Amino acid sequence: MTAGTFALLVVAGIAAGLSGSIAGLASLFSYPALLATGLPATTANVTNTVALLANSVGSVAGSGPELAGQGRHVKRLLPISLVGGAAGAGLLLITPAGGFERIVPFLVGGASIVLLLQPRIRTAAAETSGPTTAPVVIGMLAVAVYGGYFGAASGVLQLALLLVALPVSLLQANGLKNVLSGGANAVAAVGFALFGPVAWSAVLPLALGLLVGGRLGPVLARRLPTGVLRVGIALAGIGLAVKLGLDAF
Repeated sequence: MTAGTFALLVVAGIAAGLSGSIAGLASLFSYPALLATGLPATTANVTNTVALLANSVGSVAGSGPELAGQGRHVKRLLPISLVGGAAGAGLLLITPAGGFERIVPFLVGGASIVLLLQPRIRTAAAETSGPTTAPVVIGMLAVAVYGGYFGAASGVLQLALLLVALPVSLLQANGLKNVLSGGANAVAAVGFALFGPVAWSAVLPLALGLLVGGRLGPVLARRLPTGVLRVGIALAGIGLAVKLGLDAF
């Protein structure tokens, strides 16, 4: 790996860590960076998932104030995320060769639209907040499966579900989201490390950046207005989805 490629992945990791912990869309930066190094789509995705473990560690470490007193929620909901992450990873590993390249533009585009509509999702969630119900649990399982399969914007969807299910503030839900998304990602990463085509040389620089960005993201989320960042990331994601679609089809 050249010094330029190493630096590219570190910078992309920092951007991904920040956007992931603030806006729930880390893969929008890390996945294209891996593609830019010449990795095939499936290899880039599984490598991205393994590297995202660093983002989870950083995000959870930076979310201490928001996680205070939420141990009971973690104990109840984390097993759902673990099961869903494992199922999503298994689904990706059995996807036929070439199939992922055709699916991912729709995943990126859909995730970007969800991020663009994030305020409306949050508002709707706040207006209908109530106790955890079977539909919410099923929804969280589906989000975890998606997180294990690809994961872009799974945090946004999970955040909305948490605001529906639990009497927590936005920042508290964001901290809990970091734990649950991290769990789904971790179990998927283990599966990919054992059975997937991970490009290990790319994991280190990307993980270094993700660790830094993930650690700083929750801190910045408490201080900065994220509206402009959210819209910018979402529009960039839609543009990326179009490019990936043109390349795939």
